[in-house]
Amino acid sequence: MGEFVRVEKADGVATIRLDRPKMNALDRRMQAELAACARQVDADPEVRAVVLYGGERVFAAGADVKEMAEMSYADMSAHSEALQDCCVAITRIGKPVVAAITGYALGGGCEVALSADVRIAGESARLGQPEILLGIIPGAGGTQRLSRLVGPARAKDLIFTGRQVTAEEALRIGLVDRVVPDGDVYAEALAYASAFAQGPALALRAAKQAVDRGLEVDLESGLEIERLQFSALFATEDARAGMRAFAERSKATFTGR
Repeated sequence: MGEFVRVEKADGVATIRLDRPKMNALDRRMQAELAACARQVDADPEVRAVVLYGGERVFAAGADVKEMAEMSYADMSAHSEALQDCCVAITRIGKPVVAAITGYALGGGCEVALSADVRIAGESARLGQPEILLGIIPGAGGTQRLSRLVGPARAKDLIFTGRQVTAEEALRIGLVDRVVPDGDVYAEALAYASAFAQGPALALRAAKQAVDRGLEVDLESGLEIERLQFSALFATEDARAGMRAFAERSKATFTGR
């Protein structure tokens, strides 16, 4: 639990809440707290799914530009790994992660959202990677995760121009997965995440790892990753419970073992 990022848990779902007034600008302290919270929920067996939420007004408007403006090349060279670490820590959460996007998700804020598995945005949300307007480029995974999500041409358009996209356009190009009324964003994200609270935690982790790792390698290697994850699940109690329930036409109870 940090000064600007906290974890709230209820019924198997953890909310990682960004709370640095006024716009959730991601300074170094907030980045470190976000990484720590991501590792915390990943290691917590009571947590089965995660929601990333910045509040009713804004998700995160980006990195703290005032802080960055004071950094030299040597400073940023030393800090850039830590900058990426907060988003890497989110991607390594071995549970479904949903970003609940209200208001702005720009720059580092967009990169945090890109680190989630699913993005649910409010109708008035705006997303983008405006770093080029500062004479720099995205540095917390934006050039890599955005291009993998929406394709290289669309990613280059957003990065080269620094323009913001509406929720409607973000949905059309695949940057977000669902658009809902602004007041329903968190409830929708929580409902989606809650669907996994009683699910087979080990299978969900294996599925996430198979997809994510498979995208990093060629098809043959990806299929091998899938085969190993698939086979390993037959050593779990959840797999036996699930297949037994199927045979008995009953509802499976998963324990995460």
